[in-house]
Amino acid sequence: MRFNAVFASVLFSSTLYGGVCADDLEDVLEDTPSPVAKSATSSSSAIEHPTFTPVTIKAPFLEQFTDGWDSRWIPSHAKKENDKTGDEEWTYIGNWAVEEPTVFKAIEGDKGLVVKDKAAHHAISAKFPKKIDSKGKTLVVQYEVKLQNGLECGGAYLKLLRENKALHQEEFSNASPYVIMFGPDKCGSANKVHFIFQHKNPKTSEYEEKHLKSPPSARIVKTTTLYTLIVRPDQTFEIKIDGTSAKNGTLLEDFTPPVNPEKEISDPKDTKPDDWVDVSRIPDPEATKPEDWDESAPYEIVDEEATKPDDWLDDEPTAVPDPEAQKPEDWDDEEDGDWIPPTVNNPKCDEASGCGKWEPPTKKNPAYKGKWTAPLIDNPAYKGPWEPRKIPNPGYFEDKTPANFEPMGAVGFEIWTMQNDILFDNIYIGHSIEDAENLKALTFDIKQPIEKLEAAEATPPEPEKPKSPSDLKFLDDPVYYVREKVDLFLTIAKNDPIQAIKFVPEVAGGAFAILFTVIALVVGTMVSGGSPPQEKKVTDKAKEVAAGAKATEAKKDAPEATKRTSKKAD
Repeated sequence: MRFNAVFASVLFSSTLYGGVCADDLEDVLEDTPSPVAKSATSSSSAIEHPTFTPVTIKAPFLEQFTDGWDSRWIPSHAKKENDKTGDEEWTYIGNWAVEEPTVFKAIEGDKGLVVKDKAAHHAISAKFPKKIDSKGKTLVVQYEVKLQNGLECGGAYLKLLRENKALHQEEFSNASPYVIMFGPDKCGSANKVHFIFQHKNPKTSEYEEKHLKSPPSARIVKTTTLYTLIVRPDQTFEIKIDGTSAKNGTLLEDFTPPVNPEKEISDPKDTKPDDWVDVSRIPDPEATKPEDWDESAPYEIVDEEATKPDDWLDDEPTAVPDPEAQKPEDWDDEEDGDWIPPTVNNPKCDEASGCGKWEPPTKKNPAYKGKWTAPLIDNPAYKGPWEPRKIPNPGYFEDKTPANFEPMGAVGFEIWTMQNDILFDNIYIGHSIEDAENLKALTFDIKQPIEKLEAAEATPPEPEKPKSPSDLKFLDDPVYYVREKVDLFLTIAKNDPIQAIKFVPEVAGGAFAILFTVIALVVGTMVSGGSPPQEKKVTDKAKEVAAGAKATEAKKDAPEATKRTSKKAD
C-alpha cells in the first residue's frame, strides 16, 4: 500500500495537477491514516435471528446450498473463449465457497454460494436431476442476490443451459449453449436486469440471442435482492424485483432482434434510376439579385453617436506593477537579468468606466444584407424519396410460440466481476408461481426486514467515502483518491492487464507520462553534461520576454515571479 500511495501521488500530481509537489503529498500520506471500512453488521441483541431450516417445497430444481452442495455444483476450469476471435484468453480462476453472509446476516446457519475473488472470471454449474422442458408450461426462475461489497462493475446473472450430451460441467464457459440468461449486471452507468433467450431458427437451425429492449435496473444494495422471472405459455413474461413487478411484456414484441423476421424485405438487386430526383427544394432559377443589394456592407460599423464616459481615465494604464510582489532572495541580477515585477490589473480602472485610449464601440450595421442567394422553391421534377422495391423474404418464418424453449439441463453462473463476496441463494427453477411465492415467504420475506434493521443500525464510515472508485473526485480527498485508484488498477492488472487499462485509464496514462518524463530528464542530463557552462548576457529582448512571462504568471495568481533558469550566450 505504501508504494501504491507514493506512486499514485506522483502520478496524479504530474498528470492532472502539475502544481502539486510529490514531496508535499508524501507528507500528507504520512499524516493521513488509510481509510478503514467499518463493519456493516450490527451486534444489536434487540434483533432476533431465527435459525435456518430447509424448506420442504418440491420443485424440478431448488437449491439452498445445504450439506452436499459440492457434489451438485462443479466449478469450471475451462478457458474463456474470446467472443470475436475464438482464441482462448482467460481461465476461470475465480474461487467459490458456501458460507453465511458477512454483512447483515439475518438467519443463523443460512448459507449461500459466494464469489470469493475480485476482478476474476468465475464459472460454476449444477445439473438438474432431470431435464426441464417448458413446452406448454409456465417457467419460473427465481433466486436471491446479496451484493455484500456492492457492485461497481460485473455481473450476477445466471444461465439455464441447454440440455445436450456435451454438457460437461468442468468445461462450462461463455461458449456453452444456453437457453435463458437472467439477472443483474452493472458497470459504470450501465445497469440492467438481463433477460436474454436463445431462439432456434426453424429454417437454418441456427440460434440467435433475443435481448429485452428496455430491461429494468438492478438494485445495487448490500441487503438481499430477490429476482423472479415468469414466462407463460401465452408468450407473456414478467420480471419481479423483491416480489414487485418491474417489467411486463411479450416475447413476440419486446425483444430485439424480433423473434419473427419481416415478411418482405428490400430487393438487394434493385437500384435507383439515374433520372430519379429526390431533391424536394431548389433555388429559384428565375430569381435575380435586387439592384440595391449591397453584399460589401460590413456586419458592424462604428457607433458614431457614442460618447466617451465622463469618468474615463485616459492617462491611466490598464496594468500596473504588482505592489505586493517582491524580488526573490536568490535572484541574481548578473545571471538572471534585471528583475521586473509582474503586472496586475490597474485597480483604478475597476472603479471607472475604463482606462487608456478611448475608442467608440461598434454596432450592427442596419444596411448589412450579406451574400445574396436565390430563394428556394418546390422542385417540379421531385419524385420523392427512393426506396428499393419489396420482395418476399426468402428467410421468413413465423414462430407463434417462442416460449416453448429448448429443454434445459443445468443452471450455472458464468461471470466476471470487480467485487467479491457476491452471495447467491434460494434458487428455484420450475413451473409453479405458487411454489416460488411460498419459497419467498419462507426465506426472503423473513430475512429482508431483519437485514433492513441491521442496515439501519450500522454506523456509516466517517467521513463517508464514495462506495465506488469510479465515483471518486480528486479534489474531495486527493490521498484517498490516488490510493483507491491505484489499488483498483493493480487488483485488476493481476488477472487481466487489458481490463485494468480500460477500467482505470487515468492510472495507465499517468504511468506512461511519468515514464516519458523520466526518460526525457535522463536524456536531457546526458546532453547538458557534455557542454561546459558559459557566462551569458541578458539582451533587452530577453528582458521583454521575461517581463511578458512574469505578467502571464501574475494573471494566474502566482505568489511570486518565477526565476529564469536559461542563460543567454555571449
